[in-house]
Amino acid sequence: MEALIGTLTVLGLLVLMVLPAVIGIVRDRRIDRQIRQAERTERTETDRAVTERHDAPAAPARTARDATAHRTARDTTAHRTARAA
Repeated sequence: MEALIGTLTVLGLLVLMVLPAVIGIVRDRRIDRQIRQAERTERTETDRAVTERHDAPAAPARTARDATAHRTARDTTAHRTARAA
């Protein structure tokens, strides 16, 4: 009976010593799996954004001249005067 109690005690201590390591390994694997999944999702979204960017028609380049072309001389002067004040 003493041998059985001694054996169970040793096994119990072994489990208590090994359990934190096993829990850590399981946790690390779960985190690694989540990181891989996030990288796959990010890569997929990036590929989709690049594809959409290439598929979209290019917007015409706007210059400062284009933006002020519709203004009259009076509008420009009023703007400068208001800005100076």
